[in-house]
Amino acid sequence: MAARTLPQDGGPPRGGAARGTRPADAGGARPRTGWARRPGHHPLRIGSTPPHRGAEPPAHRGPRVNLPGRALIINADDLGYDPAVTRGILRAMQEGIVSSATLMVNTPYSETAAHEARGLSLGLHFNLSHGLPVWAAFPSHFLRNGSLAEPLAQHLTPDVVEAEALAQLERLDTLLGQPATHVDVHKRLHRHPGVLEGLARAAHVALLPVRSLDADMRRVLRAHGVPSNDHFIGEAGTEAYWTLERLEQHLATLPEEGITELMCHPGYTPEAVKSGYARQREVELATFLHPRARLALTRLGLKPTDFRVVTRAG
Repeated sequence: MAARTLPQDGGPPRGGAARGTRPADAGGARPRTGWARRPGHHPLRIGSTPPHRGAEPPAHRGPRVNLPGRALIINADDLGYDPAVTRGILRAMQEGIVSSATLMVNTPYSETAAHEARGLSLGLHFNLSHGLPVWAAFPSHFLRNGSLAEPLAQHLTPDVVEAEALAQLERLDTLLGQPATHVDVHKRLHRHPGVLEGLARAAHVALLPVRSLDADMRRVLRAHGVPSNDHFIGEAGTEAYWTLERLEQHLATLPEEGITELMCHPGYTPEAVKSGYARQREVELATFLHPRARLALTRLGLKPTDFRVVTRAG
């Protein structure tokens, strides 16, 4: 399947649902966002309640939590980042213990990844780091050579972040034919206050949970009425983070109460994208496929679930 071309400034996504989002000015009033829905759905506008978000997404094959008081979500980031990464994530979900993933919707590989992953429990991997923006009116002075750039994310206004988040959520709906289960952020850029504020607004409109990295972020999200996980575990550095031994140690010491998200990056070494986290992904993939990983969960009486448990808890 051919990759979908995303817009430069001023044009709608080619081959996808167009958005009628326009700011009053570059740094002024909050933009009015018209969210075009699929046939049978009503348009969503900021400040309104979407007709189907928060309802159980159809045709998911994600497992369910079966213990009261405690839940574990094992979420793989970066679906759609690179074809080899996507293949590894899908294998980790279909054959291993990974129970959720998040899709990047503005890469050349997003459409194929979405097609291959339909029916799985998927959220949005909100990307402000690279690639073209999805919102047609994204201000050009926040772009580098027409593209998103990680160093510029800290300067984004909440209004711009909100509009881009809603645009990316709508593109996910279009690609998958089902709504996102939740939102998390590539490169954890919601550590920046403006990004967090804008994302919280969008998530409140969309009735979706957002990944929190720590207690302070959790408080901000919940103050906006956005549900979030209670605990978070995960990292990606120069060495592979999720070795089998580390996974077993963390599983043995999970909090007794609340919803814990375990973030991971399984995959095969990227074949089209240069990444600092490359062969490390194959170590993580082997970890989440290993019989000992499943055995550790069985001993704890845990069945990994997805972010819909956060929505229900909220």
